[in-house]
Amino acid sequence: MKILKITFVILLSVIGSQSFAQTKAHSEQFGNTLNLGVGIGYYSYIGYSTPVLHADFEFNIAHNFTLAPFITYYSYSNYNYWGSNNYTYKDYYYHETIVPMGVKGAYYFDELLGTGPKWDLYLAGSLGFTLRNTTWDNGYYGESTVKNEPGPLFLDLHIGTEYHITHKVGIFIDLSTGVSTLGLSVHF
Repeated sequence: MKILKITFVILLSVIGSQSFAQTKAHSEQFGNTLNLGVGIGYYSYIGYSTPVLHADFEFNIAHNFTLAPFITYYSYSNYNYWGSNNYTYKDYYYHETIVPMGVKGAYYFDELLGTGPKWDLYLAGSLGFTLRNTTWDNGYYGESTVKNEPGPLFLDLHIGTEYHITHKVGIFIDLSTGVSTLGLSVHF
C-alpha cells in the first residue's frame, strides 16, 4: 500500500510538472496580425452564395483576447421584374457592391485546449455596419432599394482556426454566420 501511495504521488508530480511546463511554453501572444482572406458569403435575400474579399488586423487586448477592425468587399448582379402603364414589363438588371466594416472580438482557446504552438483555435463575434451601392439598368424607374436586404447594422458569430506555417506566416479558416473565409495570416 505504501508503494502505491508513493507511486501515485510521483505520478501526480510528473503530470503536474508537465502540465505547468506546457502552460509556460504555450503562453503565446495573439494580435499584431494581418489576416487577408477570400471566401464565400450566403445571403438569403440574394438567393445564392457570392465570393468575398476580407482584411482585418488583430490587436492584442488581454490574455487570449484580440480585437480586429475589418473590411470586407463583395459584389453581385441580379434582376427585378418590373413595369408600369408607361414602361414595358421586363427584367431590369442591377449591380450591387457591398462593403461591411466593423470590429471582431476573438477569444483564443489554445491554452485551455493545449493545442501547441502550431495551431490557434478561437470563437469570435463581429459587430459592424454595411455600405451599399446599387446601380440599375438604364430605363428602370421602379423602386431602387433591393427588396428584403438586411439593414446596415449586423452581428455575426465566428469559429476559426489558424495553422502556423512559420513563426510569422499562417493559414486560417474562419466560419461565420455571415461571411466565411480562408486566407493568409502575417504576424508582426
